[in-house]
Amino acid sequence: MADTTGAPAEEAVLYEAADGVAVITINRPRAKNAVNAAVAQGIADALDDLDSRDDLTVGIITGAGGTFCSGMDLKAFMKGEVPVVEGRGFAGFAQRPPRKPLIAAVEGYALAGGFETVLACDLVVAAEDAKFGIPEAKRGLVAAGGGLLRLQHRIPRNIAMEFALTGDFVDAPRLAELGLVNSVEPSGGALDGAKRLAARIAENAPLAVAVSKQVVNESEDWSTEEMWTRQDAITGPVFVSHDAMEGAAAFAEKRKPNWKGA
Repeated sequence: MADTTGAPAEEAVLYEAADGVAVITINRPRAKNAVNAAVAQGIADALDDLDSRDDLTVGIITGAGGTFCSGMDLKAFMKGEVPVVEGRGFAGFAQRPPRKPLIAAVEGYALAGGFETVLACDLVVAAEDAKFGIPEAKRGLVAAGGGLLRLQHRIPRNIAMEFALTGDFVDAPRLAELGLVNSVEPSGGALDGAKRLAARIAENAPLAVAVSKQVVNESEDWSTEEMWTRQDAITGPVFVSHDAMEGAAAFAEKRKPNWKGA
Protein backbone atom coordinates (compact mmCIF):
# COMPACT_ATOMS: atom_id res chain seq x y z
CA MET A 1 0.00 0.00 0.00
CA ALA A 2 1.28 3.45 -0.86
CA ASP A 3 -0.18 6.62 0.65
CA THR A 4 0.54 8.70 -2.43
CA THR A 5 -0.94 9.29 -5.84
CA GLY A 6 2.52 8.97 -7.38
CA ALA A 7 3.08 5.41 -6.15
CA PRO A 8 5.34 3.17 -8.24
CA ALA A 9 3.68 0.83 -10.72
CA GLU A 10 4.69 -2.25 -8.74
CA GLU A 11 2.50 -1.28 -5.79
CA ALA A 12 -0.33 -3.82 -5.70
CA VAL A 13 -2.64 -1.36 -3.94
CA LEU A 14 -2.65 2.42 -4.17
CA TYR A 15 -4.07 4.55 -1.39
CA GLU A 16 -4.88 8.21 -1.02
CA ALA A 17 -6.94 10.14 1.50
CA ALA A 18 -8.33 13.67 1.46
CA ASP A 19 -11.42 15.59 2.54
CA GLY A 20 -12.74 12.76 4.69
CA VAL A 21 -12.55 10.17 1.89
CA ALA A 22 -10.04 7.34 1.39
CA VAL A 23 -9.61 5.88 -2.11
CA ILE A 24 -8.18 2.35 -2.41
CA THR A 25 -7.16 1.20 -5.90
CA ILE A 26 -6.29 -2.38 -6.83
CA ASN A 27 -3.30 -1.74 -9.07
CA ARG A 28 -2.69 -4.87 -11.13
CA PRO A 29 -4.24 -3.86 -14.47
CA ARG A 30 -2.18 -6.33 -16.50
CA ALA A 31 -3.65 -9.13 -14.38
CA LYS A 32 -7.16 -7.62 -14.59
CA ASN A 33 -6.70 -6.66 -10.93
CA ALA A 34 -6.83 -10.29 -9.81
CA VAL A 35 -6.39 -10.59 -6.05
CA ASN A 36 -3.15 -12.08 -4.81
CA ALA A 37 -1.69 -12.02 -1.30
CA ALA A 38 -0.17 -8.57 -1.81
CA VAL A 39 -3.52 -7.12 -2.85
CA ALA A 40 -5.31 -8.72 0.09
CA GLN A 41 -2.79 -7.37 2.58
CA GLY A 42 -2.72 -3.94 0.92
CA ILE A 43 -6.50 -3.61 1.13
CA ALA A 44 -6.51 -4.77 4.76
CA ASP A 45 -3.85 -2.19 5.65
CA ALA A 46 -5.76 0.56 3.86
CA LEU A 47 -9.00 -0.30 5.65
CA ASP A 48 -7.22 -0.36 8.99
CA ASP A 49 -6.05 3.18 8.25
CA LEU A 50 -9.55 4.24 7.22
CA ASP A 51 -11.05 2.94 10.45
CA SER A 52 -8.31 4.37 12.68
CA ARG A 53 -8.32 7.97 11.44
CA ASP A 54 -10.73 10.53 12.85
CA ASP A 55 -10.37 12.67 9.71
CA LEU A 56 -11.77 9.93 7.45
CA THR A 57 -15.47 9.09 7.23
CA VAL A 58 -15.88 6.89 4.15
CA GLY A 59 -13.81 4.80 1.75
CA ILE A 60 -13.94 3.94 -1.95
CA ILE A 61 -12.45 0.81 -3.51
CA THR A 62 -11.84 0.61 -7.26
CA GLY A 63 -9.55 -0.97 -9.83
CA ALA A 64 -6.92 0.48 -12.14
CA GLY A 65 -6.96 0.24 -15.91
CA GLY A 66 -10.68 -0.02 -16.58
CA THR A 67 -11.38 -3.26 -14.69
CA PHE A 68 -12.61 -3.53 -11.11
CA CYS A 69 -11.44 -7.04 -10.25
CA SER A 70 -11.45 -10.40 -12.03
CA GLY A 71 -11.37 -12.40 -8.80
CA MET A 72 -8.67 -14.55 -7.27
CA ASP A 73 -5.30 -14.73 -9.01
CA LEU A 74 -5.39 -18.37 -10.08
CA LYS A 75 -1.75 -18.41 -11.20
CA ALA A 76 -0.65 -17.27 -7.75
CA PHE A 77 -3.05 -19.73 -6.14
CA MET A 78 -1.53 -22.62 -8.10
CA LYS A 79 1.85 -21.62 -6.63
CA GLY A 80 0.44 -21.92 -3.12
CA GLU A 81 -0.36 -18.25 -2.55
CA VAL A 82 -3.61 -17.60 -0.70
CA PRO A 83 -5.25 -14.14 -1.13
CA VAL A 84 -6.66 -14.15 2.37
CA VAL A 85 -5.79 -12.13 5.47
CA GLU A 86 -6.29 -13.99 8.72
CA GLY A 87 -9.41 -12.80 10.50
CA ARG A 88 -10.49 -10.70 7.51
CA GLY A 89 -10.94 -13.22 4.71
CA PHE A 90 -10.61 -12.94 0.95
CA ALA A 91 -9.17 -9.67 -0.39
CA GLY A 92 -8.47 -8.55 3.15
CA PHE A 93 -12.06 -7.73 4.08
CA ALA A 94 -14.66 -10.14 2.68
CA GLN A 95 -15.28 -11.65 6.12
CA ARG A 96 -14.68 -8.51 8.16
CA PRO A 97 -15.49 -5.28 6.31
CA PRO A 98 -14.43 -1.93 7.77
CA ARG A 99 -16.39 -0.18 10.51
CA LYS A 100 -16.84 2.84 8.25
CA PRO A 101 -18.85 2.74 5.01
CA LEU A 102 -17.16 1.56 1.83
CA ILE A 103 -18.24 2.31 -1.74
CA ALA A 104 -17.34 0.08 -4.70
CA ALA A 105 -16.58 2.08 -7.87
CA VAL A 106 -16.88 -0.47 -10.67
CA GLU A 107 -15.61 -0.23 -14.23
CA GLY A 108 -15.34 -3.21 -16.56
CA TYR A 109 -15.64 -6.57 -14.87
CA ALA A 110 -16.36 -7.53 -11.25
CA LEU A 111 -16.38 -11.29 -11.44
CA ALA A 112 -16.13 -14.19 -8.99
CA GLY A 113 -14.08 -12.85 -6.08
CA GLY A 114 -14.34 -9.43 -7.67
CA PHE A 115 -18.12 -9.52 -7.32
CA GLU A 116 -17.72 -10.85 -3.78
CA THR A 117 -15.54 -7.84 -3.04
CA VAL A 118 -18.34 -5.59 -4.31
CA LEU A 119 -20.81 -7.41 -2.08
CA ALA A 120 -18.61 -6.75 0.95
CA CYS A 121 -19.05 -3.02 0.30
CA ASP A 122 -21.98 -0.93 1.53
CA LEU A 123 -22.74 1.05 -1.63
CA VAL A 124 -22.05 0.49 -5.33
CA VAL A 125 -21.48 2.97 -8.14
CA ALA A 126 -20.95 1.34 -11.54
CA ALA A 127 -20.28 2.28 -15.12
CA GLU A 128 -23.18 1.53 -17.45
CA ASP A 129 -21.14 -1.14 -19.27
CA ALA A 130 -19.81 -2.84 -16.13
CA LYS A 131 -20.40 -6.58 -15.82
CA PHE A 132 -20.88 -8.60 -12.65
CA GLY A 133 -21.12 -12.31 -11.95
CA ILE A 134 -20.29 -15.33 -9.83
CA PRO A 135 -19.32 -17.81 -12.59
CA GLU A 136 -17.68 -20.31 -10.22
CA ALA A 137 -20.17 -23.09 -11.08
CA LYS A 138 -18.92 -22.98 -14.67
CA ARG A 139 -15.47 -23.99 -13.35
CA GLY A 140 -16.60 -26.61 -10.85
CA LEU A 141 -16.24 -24.19 -7.94
CA VAL A 142 -18.55 -22.27 -5.61
CA ALA A 143 -18.63 -18.60 -4.63
CA ALA A 144 -17.49 -19.22 -1.05
CA GLY A 145 -15.99 -15.75 -0.50
CA GLY A 146 -19.33 -14.21 0.38
CA GLY A 147 -21.14 -14.41 -2.96
CA LEU A 148 -23.61 -17.11 -1.93
CA LEU A 149 -24.01 -15.67 1.56
CA ARG A 150 -24.55 -12.02 0.68
CA LEU A 151 -26.16 -11.87 -2.76
CA GLN A 152 -29.49 -13.34 -1.59
CA HIS A 153 -29.79 -10.48 0.92
CA ARG A 154 -29.06 -7.78 -1.66
CA ILE A 155 -31.42 -8.86 -4.44
CA PRO A 156 -34.48 -11.16 -4.58
CA ARG A 157 -33.65 -14.73 -3.59
CA ASN A 158 -34.74 -16.39 -6.82
CA ILE A 159 -32.68 -13.99 -8.93
CA ALA A 160 -29.67 -14.58 -6.69
CA MET A 161 -30.21 -18.31 -7.12
CA GLU A 162 -30.28 -17.88 -10.91
CA PHE A 163 -26.99 -15.99 -10.89
CA ALA A 164 -25.37 -18.61 -8.63
CA LEU A 165 -26.57 -21.63 -10.59
CA THR A 166 -26.05 -20.32 -14.14
CA GLY A 167 -22.88 -18.33 -13.53
CA ASP A 168 -24.10 -15.84 -16.13
CA PHE A 169 -22.93 -12.23 -16.17
CA VAL A 170 -25.30 -9.36 -15.42
CA ASP A 171 -24.88 -5.70 -16.30
CA ALA A 172 -25.01 -2.63 -14.08
CA PRO A 173 -28.42 -1.34 -15.23
CA ARG A 174 -30.00 -4.70 -14.34
CA LEU A 175 -28.42 -4.68 -10.89
CA ALA A 176 -29.60 -1.11 -10.42
CA GLU A 177 -33.16 -2.30 -11.17
CA LEU A 178 -32.69 -5.00 -8.54
CA GLY A 179 -31.47 -2.47 -5.99
CA LEU A 180 -27.84 -3.56 -5.67
CA VAL A 181 -26.24 -0.71 -7.63
CA ASN A 182 -26.90 2.75 -6.21
CA SER A 183 -25.88 4.75 -9.26
CA VAL A 184 -25.10 3.96 -12.90
CA GLU A 185 -22.59 6.31 -14.52
CA PRO A 186 -21.29 6.72 -18.08
CA SER A 187 -18.40 4.46 -19.00
CA GLY A 188 -15.27 5.73 -17.28
CA GLY A 189 -17.26 7.72 -14.72
CA ALA A 190 -17.68 5.24 -11.85
CA LEU A 191 -14.93 6.66 -9.65
CA ASP A 192 -16.13 10.24 -10.13
CA GLY A 193 -19.66 9.13 -9.26
CA ALA A 194 -18.39 7.32 -6.18
CA LYS A 195 -16.46 10.41 -5.10
CA ARG A 196 -19.61 12.52 -5.38
CA LEU A 197 -21.51 10.04 -3.23
CA ALA A 198 -18.62 9.83 -0.75
CA ALA A 199 -18.50 13.63 -0.48
CA ARG A 200 -22.17 13.69 0.51
CA ILE A 201 -21.47 11.12 3.22
CA ALA A 202 -18.28 12.87 4.38
CA GLU A 203 -20.25 16.06 5.10
CA ASN A 204 -21.91 14.24 8.00
CA ALA A 205 -20.70 13.41 11.50
CA PRO A 206 -18.22 10.49 11.30
CA LEU A 207 -19.43 8.78 14.48
CA ALA A 208 -23.07 8.99 13.40
CA VAL A 209 -22.20 7.59 9.96
CA ALA A 210 -20.26 4.62 11.36
CA VAL A 211 -22.92 3.79 13.94
CA SER A 212 -25.70 4.05 11.34
CA LYS A 213 -23.87 1.49 9.21
CA GLN A 214 -23.47 -0.78 12.22
CA VAL A 215 -27.17 -0.73 13.10
CA VAL A 216 -28.29 -1.35 9.51
CA ASN A 217 -25.90 -4.30 9.17
CA GLU A 218 -26.44 -5.94 12.54
CA SER A 219 -30.19 -5.44 12.98
CA GLU A 220 -31.12 -7.97 10.28
CA ASP A 221 -30.76 -10.78 12.83
CA TRP A 222 -32.37 -8.99 15.80
CA SER A 223 -35.68 -10.20 17.13
CA THR A 224 -38.58 -7.82 17.72
CA GLU A 225 -38.09 -8.22 21.46
CA GLU A 226 -34.44 -7.21 21.45
CA MET A 227 -34.08 -4.75 18.57
CA TRP A 228 -34.74 -1.53 20.52
CA THR A 229 -32.50 -2.52 23.41
CA ARG A 230 -29.65 -3.49 21.10
CA GLN A 231 -30.06 -0.36 19.00
CA ASP A 232 -30.01 1.85 22.11
CA ALA A 233 -26.78 0.24 23.29
CA ILE A 234 -25.08 1.10 20.00
CA THR A 235 -26.58 4.53 19.35
CA GLY A 236 -26.62 5.85 22.91
CA PRO A 237 -23.05 7.22 22.81
CA VAL A 238 -23.88 9.22 19.67
CA PHE A 239 -26.49 11.30 21.49
CA VAL A 240 -24.03 12.37 24.19
CA SER A 241 -21.11 12.93 21.80
CA HIS A 242 -19.35 16.18 20.97
CA ASP A 243 -20.63 15.89 17.40
CA ALA A 244 -24.27 15.72 18.54
CA MET A 245 -23.87 18.98 20.43
CA GLU A 246 -21.91 20.49 17.55
CA GLY A 247 -24.59 19.50 15.02
CA ALA A 248 -27.30 21.19 17.05
CA ALA A 249 -25.18 24.30 17.59
CA ALA A 250 -24.25 24.54 13.91
CA PHE A 251 -27.91 24.26 12.91
CA ALA A 252 -28.92 26.99 15.36
CA GLU A 253 -26.05 29.25 14.29
CA LYS A 254 -26.59 28.58 10.58
CA ARG A 255 -23.01 27.46 9.98
CA LYS A 256 -21.15 24.38 8.81
CA PRO A 257 -20.46 21.92 11.66
CA ASN A 258 -16.91 21.18 12.79
CA TRP A 259 -16.98 17.43 13.37
CA LYS A 260 -14.54 15.73 15.75
CA GLY A 261 -15.61 12.13 15.22
CA ALA A 262 -16.37 11.79 18.90
